[in-house]
Amino acid sequence: MLIDEAKLARAYNRGLKREKAGDAAGAAAAYRECLALDPEDHGGAAIRLAALGLGPVPDRASEAYVATLFSQHADVFDDILVEQLGYAVPMLMRQRLDELGLGPFQRMLDLGCGTGLAAVAMAGRVDAITGVDLAEAILDHADERELYAALYVDDAVRFCEGWDEAPFDLVTATDVLPYLGDVGPLFAGVGRCLEVNGLFALSSETLADAAFAAGGYVVGRHQRFHHAQAYLTATLARAGMQLLHAEDIVVRTDEGEPQPGHFIIARKTG
Repeated sequence: MLIDEAKLARAYNRGLKREKAGDAAGAAAAYRECLALDPEDHGGAAIRLAALGLGPVPDRASEAYVATLFSQHADVFDDILVEQLGYAVPMLMRQRLDELGLGPFQRMLDLGCGTGLAAVAMAGRVDAITGVDLAEAILDHADERELYAALYVDDAVRFCEGWDEAPFDLVTATDVLPYLGDVGPLFAGVGRCLEVNGLFALSSETLADAAFAAGGYVVGRHQRFHHAQAYLTATLARAGMQLLHAEDIVVRTDEGEPQPGHFIIARKTG
């Protein structure tokens, strides 16, 4: 489908302007126009509608939106995420694995690998790391670190579902769940890729428990998915994984506010 880029940009900017002005209905009308012009949703209009409470909560952010978002920020990704937002989950992951006496590992799958922050954190503890990300531009930065045995441009769920080579003994997904609502397909795919007794380390963002009364996830005001820990634990169990460790963490800051979340380690039980 040929997209009228100029018309789409006008509608999207109108939505942002009206949202900032507190005109939720006007913003929603503009975002619905964006979806009509661009069904693949490169701008994340569906997520913005859900965040406003004026649209259904989707199962996930569109692939086009995630790829566009990270491609646009590829050159400044580390500065934004680490320096400005205080993101340090990969190093926390390394610390917890070491404290629990888990590892070293032979084969690690880094889902949503970005520029390779998890690979940097796990350097020296893994023999071979495979990275997967939707944004090709950001994989160029990961490749420059020379820490990956292989890198793939792909969706995390689709990659896991199609993997037919040797299983991994560690799968990581840090800062992946904020772009997924229904994590069932991802967890099932991870279970498929893991060897028996292999580990799955992941982070999520959360809100007060009351926000999850109607389900296990919602879209927050920053257009990111938030998950209830009970939902994640139950979904891991359905995917054949047992919870080994869970803790409350601050994932990052956003507009100066700490964003609460969880860090979880699970083991494939067979």
